[in-house]
Amino acid sequence: MNPLKNRKPGAAEPRKRRRIVYDAVTFSELGGVRYLHFGTEWVQGAMSLRRPDDLILEYAQQMMAWMLFIGRPAHVLQLGLGAAALTKFCYRQFPACSVTAVDLNPSVIAAAHSMFKLPPDDDRLTIIEGDAQTYVEDSLQQGRFDAIQIDLYDASARGPVLESIEFYEACRTCLAPRGIVSVNLFGDHASFGRNMKSLKQVFEGRVLALPEVHDGNRVALAFHGEAFDVPVSELIERADQIKLATRLPARTWVDGIRTESASRGGAGRLVL
Repeated sequence: MNPLKNRKPGAAEPRKRRRIVYDAVTFSELGGVRYLHFGTEWVQGAMSLRRPDDLILEYAQQMMAWMLFIGRPAHVLQLGLGAAALTKFCYRQFPACSVTAVDLNPSVIAAAHSMFKLPPDDDRLTIIEGDAQTYVEDSLQQGRFDAIQIDLYDASARGPVLESIEFYEACRTCLAPRGIVSVNLFGDHASFGRNMKSLKQVFEGRVLALPEVHDGNRVALAFHGEAFDVPVSELIERADQIKLATRLPARTWVDGIRTESASRGGAGRLVL
């Protein structure tokens, strides 16, 4: 699907496309889990063969931490499909929510359907083969998404392939009021500092990073629009509801942002 096909007259032209490079798509299985790779040992996604809709990688679970602040999203955008774990989770978990995923590599999309049980498109699920930056720069996407999940890695898997201020600015324009971006970063790589700096500039400092998990992954949350001012006790209550409904370890997300409450809003509150 071409997201620019029905561009409105007078809309700004997108920037020139990046050179397209398709990584090799490979697979492995171990202990009842199927893994996606891009021709290297780095894991680009995973699925439990017994529970294919579960999020089994800890960083993928943390990517859903925006659920502490947004209970009923209307539209979620996934940039970087991978093994489709996050896309499937949002599609199944929020039956009134539309889910759009964008990935550059047609082989990744084909593998998501054939190897990772991604359902076909319907009135709530849209999978787009295309460039993530081109998509978010399209004026037709402005203000559409309550949450944007960014997981854009190539075969080297040591830093996001899109990390510029211009890219994050375009993502911000796609957010609905009080929308949230979650980004998969690497805490022990130079790209982490660059991305956090860009995110803080674009989102006016309203950014927090959860603690590092396996293999160095760190998830950052960036907040848009009207301020979030939430008692930590409310976040704990919400985390318990999330755990009950999804089995996700949401209490650990709250634990990870407790230090932010002291620096931003005083004891017992998180202000962003």
